[in-house]
Amino acid sequence: MAKIFGSHDNLSLEQIEKFEIENNVKLTELYKSFLLKWNGGKVIPNLFMISNEQGPSVLNVFYGIGDMYDNLTDFIDIMDERLPLGFIPIGDDPSGNVVCLGTKDPYYDKIYFWNHEQETEEPDDMSNMHFLANNIDEFLDNLYEDTEE
Repeated sequence: MAKIFGSHDNLSLEQIEKFEIENNVKLTELYKSFLLKWNGGKVIPNLFMISNEQGPSVLNVFYGIGDMYDNLTDFIDIMDERLPLGFIPIGDDPSGNVVCLGTKDPYYDKIYFWNHEQETEEPDDMSNMHFLANNIDEFLDNLYEDTEE
């Protein structure tokens, strides 16, 4: 089970709804529950498998809502027109790649990895997007520790 630490101020449902309106996004119920419980932060274990070809990566941080360095609104603005339509960034790895949440069908609730090194000029090109999990809970359950020393 993943443990989250360094999370930010607790959120209310009203704050999340205000965030959705201000950012013109509809968050999934599971992700809202995650924000209500943790509101971002770092996680242990923090390794996840991108794909057999890509190998593993490290989850650096989950973004949160509010006045903080890893502010979800800021990263939505930074990634605007870079991510395919219907995705928002919810975290990143140390190399500048982004863990994304699908906010529109057919990707609603799904977690993807966006590889900046394979970024294309066409933002709706999904060739640099790698499926990670069906939802945030499954993604957290799939995190693992490096057992090689």
